[in-house]
Amino acid sequence: MTTTIAAGAVGDPTTTVSVFAGFVLLTLFVVYRVSNRNTTASDYYVAGGNLTGAQNGIALAGDWLSAASFLGVAGAIAVHGYDGFLYSVGFLVAWLIELMLIAELVRNTGRFTMGDVIGYRMRQRPVRAAAANTTLVISFFYMVAQMASAGGLVALLLDVQSKFGQAMVVVAVGLIMIFYVLVGGMKGTTWVQIIKATLLLICVSLMAVFLIGRFSYDLSGLLEQAAANSPLGQALLEPGAQYGQTSLSRIDFISLAMAIVLGISCLPHIMMRFYTVPSAREARRSVVWITWTMIVFYLATMLLGFGATALVGSDAITNAPGGENSAALLLAHRIGGSWLLGVVAAIAFATILAVVAGLTLTASASFAHDVYANIIKRGKADTGSEIRVARLTALVVGVLSTVGGIAAIGQNAAFMVSLALALAASANLPTMLYSLFWRRFNTTGTLWSMYTGLVSCIVLIAFSPAVSGRPSAMFPSADFDLFPLTNPGIVSIPLGFLAGFLGTLLGKKDQDPVKQAEMEVRSLTGIGSGLKEPQRA
Repeated sequence: MTTTIAAGAVGDPTTTVSVFAGFVLLTLFVVYRVSNRNTTASDYYVAGGNLTGAQNGIALAGDWLSAASFLGVAGAIAVHGYDGFLYSVGFLVAWLIELMLIAELVRNTGRFTMGDVIGYRMRQRPVRAAAANTTLVISFFYMVAQMASAGGLVALLLDVQSKFGQAMVVVAVGLIMIFYVLVGGMKGTTWVQIIKATLLLICVSLMAVFLIGRFSYDLSGLLEQAAANSPLGQALLEPGAQYGQTSLSRIDFISLAMAIVLGISCLPHIMMRFYTVPSAREARRSVVWITWTMIVFYLATMLLGFGATALVGSDAITNAPGGENSAALLLAHRIGGSWLLGVVAAIAFATILAVVAGLTLTASASFAHDVYANIIKRGKADTGSEIRVARLTALVVGVLSTVGGIAAIGQNAAFMVSLALALAASANLPTMLYSLFWRRFNTTGTLWSMYTGLVSCIVLIAFSPAVSGRPSAMFPSADFDLFPLTNPGIVSIPLGFLAGFLGTLLGKKDQDPVKQAEMEVRSLTGIGSGLKEPQRA
């Protein structure tokens, strides 16, 4: 059995592949079992709207806890200490915004997609087209990041260094993901997310308990050992190690934090999940469930990050294949040997698989429902043809994301994830808040807000140090970094709000006062939405 750390495969590839194959077989069986219940568009898009708050909350956790979140946060804490933990804080604060401003109002107003909400009192065709465009762009960037992570992970765990070998793994992930979406729809995808999130939560919790047990349940002893094994020393436990060097790095951190906190609440695949529950009350319960799940997960991840530094050491982590991302895997190998490493690695693979399935379903639903059913067929498409278009779109999106993932192998996946969050915060959040809370908001403001946020974010990223001008950039040999920040959120998010404001003032007054009043009552109370609040005991 091969069990090496610093070179070649990490752990035993046979164990890793066996556990991963077991997960795939289990989820394929579950998806097949629930697939025969997809008889309507509601069944396929939102599982008939019959999930409980607990089920949807855990599935939301499955949607959000990607490989970048699991491996990346643990690695950031292991190498950068306190500053790495700030990612976790941002993720948790984002769900509070979701709970207070988005979840209940969106559930009361829409049916399947974000276009249902923002197009409610606007001119349908241009607004739904804009919503579909932003959904497809954001989902594509997010999927490419996840698929590229699959290639990097297999290079670390199975010692597959060739581009062709990694590409074949990305293709396999793409094929399984397409099967989940085509056959299972939202029901199948939801159960894949629930299985994955449960396994991931149990895994990190048990690892944290075993880890702290090795230090006799003395957290101070663990932190002291971590500081001793890091080049940062005591600075590992204090703020500023990563983002406190210069004024520019502090501004860059604020920009990243804005994208994380404001972007999560408006990611298309996250918003779509609130249509899978039968009432606004269950939507709120979903957010409560995912918030507690995330609290447990990130507290465990904090222990894993500092534990990796204490037992493995920062230098060994940064020099291992995969760099920072290998921290959780190396720690698993240290405390549980090849078997535990195989389990953790298989769950990381499963995480990628489940997240891209959710994204593919969201992108296909947006095109089929907003573009095909409401723009091309003007709301007169029959259920069968709409679902066929959704499945065909899922196939096309799956193939494109697989090709994009192959092209992005070796690229910085965290950068692409932060771009997707910045895009969601810049293009979707201003439009969503204006639509829900500003009576005067009109179609021109909607279009200006969405396209300004989307385009400005992409342009600023293209000319940022994340793309060129640094050794860690996507194109290190090129140098056209005219914008100094790696994340554009601090500029593009206000631009999205400003464009929506100016567009509303300068554009044609096309508000429908009746629809506006109807939307206000419906979003705040649920009256008229057709939803039934469960009776309280």
